[in-house]
Amino acid sequence: MKALGRTDLPEAQQAALRSAVRWEWFTIGFTSVTITLMAFILGGSQSMRTAWIEDMLSLLPQISFLLALILVRRRPNKAYPFGYHRIMGVGHLVAGVALLGVGGSLAVESIVGLVTAEHPAIGTVQIAGVTIWLGWIMIAFMAVIAVVPPFYGRFKARLADTLHNKVLAADADMAKADWTSNAATIVGVLGVGVGWWWLDGAAALFISLGIVKDGWTNSRGAISDLMDQRARTTSDDDVHPLAAESAARLRALPWVGDAAVRMRDMGQVFHIEAFVVPRRTRVTLEQLDDAHRLLTASDWKVQDVVLIPMRTLPNEATRDIGEL
Repeated sequence: MKALGRTDLPEAQQAALRSAVRWEWFTIGFTSVTITLMAFILGGSQSMRTAWIEDMLSLLPQISFLLALILVRRRPNKAYPFGYHRIMGVGHLVAGVALLGVGGSLAVESIVGLVTAEHPAIGTVQIAGVTIWLGWIMIAFMAVIAVVPPFYGRFKARLADTLHNKVLAADADMAKADWTSNAATIVGVLGVGVGWWWLDGAAALFISLGIVKDGWTNSRGAISDLMDQRARTTSDDDVHPLAAESAARLRALPWVGDAAVRMRDMGQVFHIEAFVVPRRTRVTLEQLDDAHRLLTASDWKVQDVVLIPMRTLPNEATRDIGEL
């Protein structure tokens, strides 16, 4: 893919996008195998069942990312004059709400199990004529798969920053934290083995609260972006510096007395409204064209730029890096 809408991707972003697609398909394949194998060893462990459901939910960000890519490559048209980039935010929101809802349901179920003192039962299996406690198989399986998601999560995180893609970033965060759910499951199964039945329910509650946390974080971030909050970095930790940098570039033009910017995140690309106070009352089309080219050439993520000459700057627009 060489373009997102009418935004041409630099070579580095093209390579990152191809790599991201490959990692997402790999993750879907790996997780599908994991889900299938786990179905055969769930036993009566509540923590194992919760981890199994968590693995199924972890497919949502990958599916959302791949489906959204089908639409975001389309160019803007009269029906969608700003393009289809918001579909990334919609996918982000859908995945977040699903995680929040299912995680909350699992948390309630875990609490009920603890309150009613449900004692989970983990049986045995016959392998080559030898009777083995199923819990050992569960523990070995969870220990083996625990190392893979954090490994590819680190790669996805770097690609998410390169592409400024929050769905990919959310997927990376969930993968990097996946080992905690596997560790909790191991603790819960061991608890059943030594007679501490409540450890299984506690582990299930811990895993479900992790799902709720992921759902809340993703839903909040997606809703804020869809409500056109100030554009933020991929991690949502800081306001994106490009707004202040764009205002500074405009102020460096000889005909501009002052400038400020409103920038919204459309999902991988930005829409910029630039307010300029000219030094003189007369502004030429050539000056406006030069300013437009200056901003669009400053960063590949700048898809749309609207230049608005004004007498004074609006208060909500970003002027300096110190306002971030």
